[in-house]
Amino acid sequence: MSQSFVSIIIPCRNEEKFISKCLDSFLKQNYPKDKMEILVIDGMSTDKTREIAREYSEKYPFIKLIDNKNKFTPFALNLGIKNSKGDIITIAGSHTKYDKDYILKCLKYLEEYKADNVGGILKTIPKKDTLIAKAIAFSLSSFFGAGNSAFRTGATKPKFVDTVFGGCYKKEVFNKIGLFNENLIRSQDMEFNMRLKRAGGKILLSPDIIAYYYPKDNLIDFFKHNFKDGFWAIYPLKFVKIPLKFRHYIPLIFILILSVSFIFYLLDFVFFTFLFQFTIVSYLLFSSFFSLKIAVREKDLKYFSIMILVFAIRHFGYGIGSLWGVFKLIKEGPFEKEKKAF
Repeated sequence: MSQSFVSIIIPCRNEEKFISKCLDSFLKQNYPKDKMEILVIDGMSTDKTREIAREYSEKYPFIKLIDNKNKFTPFALNLGIKNSKGDIITIAGSHTKYDKDYILKCLKYLEEYKADNVGGILKTIPKKDTLIAKAIAFSLSSFFGAGNSAFRTGATKPKFVDTVFGGCYKKEVFNKIGLFNENLIRSQDMEFNMRLKRAGGKILLSPDIIAYYYPKDNLIDFFKHNFKDGFWAIYPLKFVKIPLKFRHYIPLIFILILSVSFIFYLLDFVFFTFLFQFTIVSYLLFSSFFSLKIAVREKDLKYFSIMILVFAIRHFGYGIGSLWGVFKLIKEGPFEKEKKAF
C-alpha cells in the first residue's frame, strides 16, 4: 500500500488566500509524484482561485482543475471521487496545509491497522497576529470549545474514532457504501463516516499525522461559521435517519434550557428562576476556568476576558444555529428532498 496511487481531492471556492499554501504543502510531500494526482474541485470561484489553480495545473501535469457547477462541498467530493484514478482517496481542505509526510503516514496506518479511513491531528493556526484571531484558534482546540473531538483536542496514541478531519480512504469504501450525501451542504463527512462505521468500517486517528487549519479571524465571521455548523448539526435529520454524536447537540440543549427557563423566570416561577440562574452561573464558571487556563498557558491575562467572549460566540452561535435547524425541520417536515437550505 506504500506505493499505492493516491488521488488528493481539494474542494474549494473563493480561496485565493489559501489555495497556494495547500497545494505547496502537497508538492512538498515525500511521496512519489508519479504515484499521486491532485484534483482541485472549484465551486466556480469569483476571485483568483481558479486562476491560481490553473497556473499550478499548467506547471504540474498531475494537478487538475475540475469545475463544480453546483458549488457546494458534497458535489465537489463526489466529482473528485468519480474523476479519480487512485486506489486511495485523500480528502483535503483548501484552508489547510499538510506536513510533508502526511500521505506516507496515512498509507502506513491504513495498512498497519487495516483501517478504512485514516486521519490525524488538526492544529489550528490563527490567520493574523491579533488577540482575537489567536483566541478563536485557541477555542477550537480547547475541550470547552471542541468537546471530545480528538482530531481537534489531540491524542497521545493511535486510536479508532467516529470521524476524522478530511480523511484518507480506501477507494473500495465508496464502492461499498456509496458517495457523500449531496443534500448535506455541511456535515457530509460526519454522516459518511457514521455510515462507514455502521457498515463495519474502521476509522483511525493518529497523532503523528498533522495538518494545519486557518479558521476565521474576526468575531462576526466566527459567529456566522458556528451558526451554520450548528444548523447543519440538526438539519441533516431532514435527509438521513442517523443523528450525529451527542456532543453536537449540547449547544442546542444549552440554548433551549436557557431560553425556556428565562421565559418562566420572567413569569416568576421559582424553579425556573433557579434553573436560569444556575445555568448562567455554571456556564460562566466553566468558561472562566478554561479561559483562565489558556491565559496562564499563554502568559497573558488579556486572553482571559477575550476567551470568555469567544467561547460565548462559539457556543451561542452554534446553539442558535441548531435551534434554527429545529424550526426548519418542524416547518418543512422530515425527509423531503432538496439540495440546499442557505
